[in-house]
Amino acid sequence: KQDEKKGTLREFKKGDIFFNYGCLPRTWEDPTFIHPDAEGCRGDNDPLDVCDIGLKVIQPGDVRPVKVLGILCMIDEGEADWKVVVIDAEDAWAPLLNDIDDVAKLLPGTLEAIREWFRTYKIPDGKPPNVFGLDEKFMDKKYAIDIIKECNHAWKELITGEKERELASQDEGVKELVRKLSKSNLLDLAPEEAAPTPMYANDQCDDEAPCF
Repeated sequence: KQDEKKGTLREFKKGDIFFNYGCLPRTWEDPTFIHPDAEGCRGDNDPLDVCDIGLKVIQPGDVRPVKVLGILCMIDEGEADWKVVVIDAEDAWAPLLNDIDDVAKLLPGTLEAIREWFRTYKIPDGKPPNVFGLDEKFMDKKYAIDIIKECNHAWKELITGEKERELASQDEGVKELVRKLSKSNLLDLAPEEAAPTPMYANDQCDDEAPCF
């Protein structure tokens, strides 16, 4: 399903993205949580975004196993909007790329181009450039995996109703967001428990490569 905003299909006026753009299912950037590295910003209320730098163009809706390489902390209109950098596990470059430094070394300019695309893509809509946390640095695989696990835990709290039960101290706007989401299509992003399907997540389950 194509993303919508205020009832209208979202399109990028800036033009095509040069990488595959998707999300990690079973993750949620909790709008009640402020990550210490996110410039005081709350989560953006969405699944984690994924930038796949593989050579193959992935079709909308396709489910792919990937290797996590790193992550960028974007601040989008006052919200933390993490961008996970990955490579398709079956891509020709996959055996050579194991961490974010490998991307910088073997594919020079790729990370800078990703950051500049996200910095400027809303300018054609009349909005200011986006900014980034962590001194605009792409963090390494270990840091990225920690963020993924954190957002997977938040997703579990959301769909079980635990998050809704913890909302007494939050303002009404945040409470309403969580109430809507706990009954919404975030559940549709979760494969059946009996046959979990990784989607833009590594296909090996260990401490460094969680599967959802």
